[in-house]
Amino acid sequence: MMTRLAPSAFLARRQLLLAAPAAVLLAGCAVGPRYMQPADAAPMAFKEAPAVAGWLPATPGDTLDKGPWWKRFDDAQLDTLAERVQVNNQNIAVAVAAYSQAQALVREQRASLLPSLTASGSGRRSGPVRSNSGTSPSNSFSAGLTASWDADLWGRLRLSVESASASAQASQADLAAARLSATGALATNYLQLRATDAEIALLDRTLEGYERSLTITRNRYQAGIAAQTDVLQAQTQLVSARSDRAGLVRDRAVLEHAIAVLVGVAPADFRIAPQADWLPVVPAVPLSLPAELLQRRPDIAAAERAMARANAQIGIARSAYFPSLNLTASVTGSASRVGDLFNASNLLWALGLSAAQTVFDGGAIAAQVDAAGATYQGAVASYRQTVLTAFQAVEDQLSNAAAQAEQAVLLRQASEAADLTEQQILNRYRAGQVNYTDVVTAQASALSARRSLLNAQLSRQASAVALIQALGGGWEADWLRTPAAAASDLPRSTR
Repeated sequence: MMTRLAPSAFLARRQLLLAAPAAVLLAGCAVGPRYMQPADAAPMAFKEAPAVAGWLPATPGDTLDKGPWWKRFDDAQLDTLAERVQVNNQNIAVAVAAYSQAQALVREQRASLLPSLTASGSGRRSGPVRSNSGTSPSNSFSAGLTASWDADLWGRLRLSVESASASAQASQADLAAARLSATGALATNYLQLRATDAEIALLDRTLEGYERSLTITRNRYQAGIAAQTDVLQAQTQLVSARSDRAGLVRDRAVLEHAIAVLVGVAPADFRIAPQADWLPVVPAVPLSLPAELLQRRPDIAAAERAMARANAQIGIARSAYFPSLNLTASVTGSASRVGDLFNASNLLWALGLSAAQTVFDGGAIAAQVDAAGATYQGAVASYRQTVLTAFQAVEDQLSNAAAQAEQAVLLRQASEAADLTEQQILNRYRAGQVNYTDVVTAQASALSARRSLLNAQLSRQASAVALIQALGGGWEADWLRTPAAAASDLPRSTR
């Protein structure tokens, strides 16, 4: 049996149905300013590595594959440790959880654009505690279905989704930053540990020479050829070198502990075998680096997404100037038996339309809009500062790479000359032509030159790691070879 609507109810429902499409059309009238990706006042070329001049709008590329940049150092154990860091590092795990949370918040905001549907039901049995009149307990059941929708007339909800999406993308950039930081710290600590191994091996060879020198001075002293001070000087030099070696062993243990934490294990359960014959590999830095490599830097991407988020917040604040509209519809039924709940005679429907508008707030909304605008301007300044700092970091590392390459050549020449001097002075001492003080001086100079050369090689490797980090993860990528195609593949919805 069909239930006929009263004329007043029919008109109310008709007005509501007519209002719904209008609300949908008005939903496109967003009050927020359109976000435009910034074109930075930064050169396309690095000062220390000339490149093609030009400008590009900001196009965050932090999600693009940077490849296993650590393989440039040609060390199989470093490759293995880097893979373990990607899986087991706890700082990366924290960033992964934060990104997952941000993605969930985006889904939550998107859900607000859709109507909500709520179902309810209840059952009740009631009667007197004691009845002398023969009254029996009675049953009552009810069920209802309610729909509600907040019409996004001024784009407030859509802007909230954009803001949450920008936050999620910034969180994704933070995850990329955590990965880059962890692998960079691993590479730096591992290379320093291997350089320490090489320095320990160098001291071991030096100690053998010092022990031979001590034997020579003792023999000469016992033969009455040399003074006792020669023996004492040789002993002092030997003991000092042994002390230096003990300090290096301590430094190596600290580095090994740091690597253990980076790969997510307790230091007590982690060991790296010494490698005395380790040969340092320094990646060759290209003579020309395109400045758009910096688009892969996670901090620049996060700063750009912070601007997008702040821009959306301006529109959200402005939407408070306009009324909000809520549409509701419900169907409820009640009966004494469950089977009668859905009979037409027991059903009651309702349609509702509510609107709210702030009439007076003492300037609170205006203050919120101004605050959102100021936040956006701060985000713009922060973005520009981040870009400038990134260029500074790259320029510094390019300067370091050039200077350290030249220094390494000179230090190698100095080390070779010091080795020859040491051998010649020692031969002259055996012939009685010089004092042992000259031998000590020559040996100390030779050891210092060798250690300086090792430290220079380590510094070149450390600068290469720092340059890779400053560039956001290396200096080669397929997307740079085909920029037009790569731009279409960028994951940002605002490109």
